[in-house]
Amino acid sequence: MPLTRRAALSAALASLSVVPGTGLAQPREGGVALRNARIFADGRFTEPSTLLISDGRVRAVAAGLSGLPEGVRGIDMAGHYIVPGMTSAHVHVGHAVGLESGPQFYTRDTVEAQLQRYAAFGVTQVAALGMGPPLFHALREESRAGRLRGATLRGAGPGLGVTDGAPPAGPMRLADNQVLRPRDEAEVRSAVDRLAAAGIDQVKIWIEDANGQLPMMSPEIVRAAVQAAHRHNLPVVAHVHDLSHARLAVSSGVDILGHGIRDEPVDEALVAAMRQAGTRYIPTIQIDEAEYLYTDRPELADDAVFQAATTPAFRSRMADSGWRETQSRKGEQHRDAVRMNQRNLLTLHRAGVPVALGTDSGATPLRVQGFAEHRELALMVEAGLSPADVLRIATEGSAALLGDTDRGVLRPGARADFAVLAADPLENIANIGRIAAVWQDGREVAGRLS
Repeated sequence: MPLTRRAALSAALASLSVVPGTGLAQPREGGVALRNARIFADGRFTEPSTLLISDGRVRAVAAGLSGLPEGVRGIDMAGHYIVPGMTSAHVHVGHAVGLESGPQFYTRDTVEAQLQRYAAFGVTQVAALGMGPPLFHALREESRAGRLRGATLRGAGPGLGVTDGAPPAGPMRLADNQVLRPRDEAEVRSAVDRLAAAGIDQVKIWIEDANGQLPMMSPEIVRAAVQAAHRHNLPVVAHVHDLSHARLAVSSGVDILGHGIRDEPVDEALVAAMRQAGTRYIPTIQIDEAEYLYTDRPELADDAVFQAATTPAFRSRMADSGWRETQSRKGEQHRDAVRMNQRNLLTLHRAGVPVALGTDSGATPLRVQGFAEHRELALMVEAGLSPADVLRIATEGSAALLGDTDRGVLRPGARADFAVLAADPLENIANIGRIAAVWQDGREVAGRLS
């Protein structure tokens, strides 16, 4: 039977204690012992074990404990699976709502509501990579201080683009203050200095020419951005699409490719260069799948997990024959991109290039926040990665991309961010949607997803 809030609160205290000899301090009054759950650690699920948490931190993970410290509340989670909170390392917030997008949506209330949606899907931290107006910096600080509900907000602020280039202001419905567009190296350095002072986690740059339709960021600007960011100890994330974009990014010292390579297979030279430099890779396969998924699978409108992420208007449009016909034609060009992206992901993963979860969700109405993250996991498995590898990528691997060693893991001292699942995601990655509860900073913040 799925775990409910009422059942959790009324569960009897268990006979449990901290593992003897660990040297861990006893939890203060108010701690929680989650017992009889299988816990994801080191790429597998444990035997039924206890997760002991207090003060927002994991204190112990062990089987066969006895003797509950005074004041600790026990919750029986037999039959459930606990996975660390996921980090989506490439999203956008405050830009798309329902069927619309635009700068009018970048408000505190909208961003907070979207962060709460991410958390409800087990995504307890996100990195918003560009398109953030000045309000981003204040919201980032509020989130880091725990004053904003939902997934912890990290990111790059506005990011650096090209005048009249990517991201295209008109089609993307962007205000002037949502992307900085420096014209020369001096302006790049000034822009990065201002962003670093305002508080960012990464510098985002757009290397993209839309198949020759837009001006492309020059190698000089790319290198200037990397040098300026590294002076502030900030990593650089590059928007890329083609193999040529990726080559420019890696040769210029970019730290993270923020999208998958979708035009042709990666070659041995690029793979070797990425391995040598430690370049990280965010494939974002779902951005192309989103262009045809809703016409291919109209039955999604009746799926409870999908309903939790979308508006009634979004789902109604899926049944509109005119929209379906138009979107179906648009979507055809994206199928090959998905297949190439998956092929390159598998090549890079097998070569040992660090991979992270990211989707570009929230950049357009079709890239549905929360749901896109779950689909990305399925697309990674479809590409040939194991469910265990995909879970590690989405949790520990993606947190590491942001420099975090205490997130995305469930071990003593780590932040107590996790999702409780009613089924095993290693048997079927779609079970990541069988969320019974989500905990953040040691507190339950969301209940059943479906």
